[in-house]
Amino acid sequence: MTAGTAGAAHTQRIREFKMPDVGEGLTEAEILKWYVKAGDTVADGQVVCEVETAKAAVELPIPYDGVVHALHFDEGTTVDVGTVIIAVDTDPGAGPVGEAPGEAAAPAEEDDAEPQGRQAVLVGYGAAPSSTKRRARKQQPGVPAQSEPVTAGLQAELNGHSAPAPAATPVAVPVAPAAPAAVVPAAERPLAKPPVRKLAKDLGIDLATVVPTGPGGVVTRDDVYAAAAPAETAVPAAPEVAVPTAVAPVAAFDAARERRVPVKGVRKATAQAMVASAFTAPHVTEFITVDVTRTMKLVQELKQDPDLAGLRVNPLLLVAKAFLVAIKRHPEVNAAWDEATQEIVYKDYVNLGIAAATPRGLLVPNIKDAGAKTLPQLATELGELVATAREGKTSPAAMSGGTVTITNVGVFGVDTGTPILNPGESAILAVGAIKLQPWVHKGKVKPRHVTTLALSFDHRLIDGELGSKLLADIAAILERPKRLITWG
Repeated sequence: MTAGTAGAAHTQRIREFKMPDVGEGLTEAEILKWYVKAGDTVADGQVVCEVETAKAAVELPIPYDGVVHALHFDEGTTVDVGTVIIAVDTDPGAGPVGEAPGEAAAPAEEDDAEPQGRQAVLVGYGAAPSSTKRRARKQQPGVPAQSEPVTAGLQAELNGHSAPAPAATPVAVPVAPAAPAAVVPAAERPLAKPPVRKLAKDLGIDLATVVPTGPGGVVTRDDVYAAAAPAETAVPAAPEVAVPTAVAPVAAFDAARERRVPVKGVRKATAQAMVASAFTAPHVTEFITVDVTRTMKLVQELKQDPDLAGLRVNPLLLVAKAFLVAIKRHPEVNAAWDEATQEIVYKDYVNLGIAAATPRGLLVPNIKDAGAKTLPQLATELGELVATAREGKTSPAAMSGGTVTITNVGVFGVDTGTPILNPGESAILAVGAIKLQPWVHKGKVKPRHVTTLALSFDHRLIDGELGSKLLADIAAILERPKRLITWG
């Protein structure tokens, strides 16, 4: 068997599984838990790990039969889509896995070899191997080669951990003319993290022209800003590097009693979405306080209804139904703003989002075609939606395509609030706590169940008159729930 044949057999035997894009173009995911370890036998379709994306926690099945050869990342590590996370020996009966002949003799040739095309991953296709595997950097004269600890430190920084201290590496004295080795190919891709690449693109800076100052020759944000600065300001910018050292001690008030948690996963996605929504859609919030005593009585009656036996019946169910009936009376509110085409998209369906507080952060899954469902169907889906969200098992598809949302702040004893729109939606209704309060009823002051509703809407889509009518109709239905029949 030739060296090339042996190498091909070795490659076919060890199959590598890359982090897939589990939905909506996500770029990274955190490995929450491994269900297997090196040496375990796995089968095609077996779940090997659980990962958390910016949307939800997802279990990943392996598409191979064999024995786990290696796990490339520990639990808690954030990994880019397209990066190999696990290797499987698909022919364990062939004996121990060794280094393929010819690999040690020509490492440079392997690094420069063209990839054999894209490999299919679980959901779609990850990045091409050439984009996830860095070519070895050519050593320049007088510059020591990067050691393994430096590479490990760089990887640790990408994963949000502290980089280990690099070991001292002696400078190799070249014995041959170094001029050819110092030539860097024009096509070599500069090293930089994705946010830095985006910054450079936004500023119109070619990374190949930027002088890197980060560890291992990585281009940093400061490097990009320095390259973008006018020529006359580029020179005095160098002394500013020493400024952080002087002010570092006052950066934290009491570091011994503070802790820092990396922003990632659902929390990171929520923060980005809320900022984008707050500063893109012009919000208007209106409030109304309403007597919901009749609605509370109807809730108690429905709990005894055989048609709803086993279903979770609560005030939120009737609030959701009231919201849907009010939207049916004012269908213009169910719309979206298309910035790219400068069009308003009116929707003939309602995907009702329900904001759910979970251990991983705020999730907003939605009930598809909620406006077409009966009350028992709505109760069933509402119960399943909340239960799934609290378990952290909500799929990305369940959180996409929402049109309007309800957030129930009343469960925390809060009277009301000014909710922020879920991006891409036209309205969000906040339901406050339902409390016994003195209320004028039929000319007399009596204790009644009262709550305050708050409706935020996108003023580009919904004028004040339309938003006011929508909120007034919701309140009117909750005050006299028989309108669910006469208006529905």
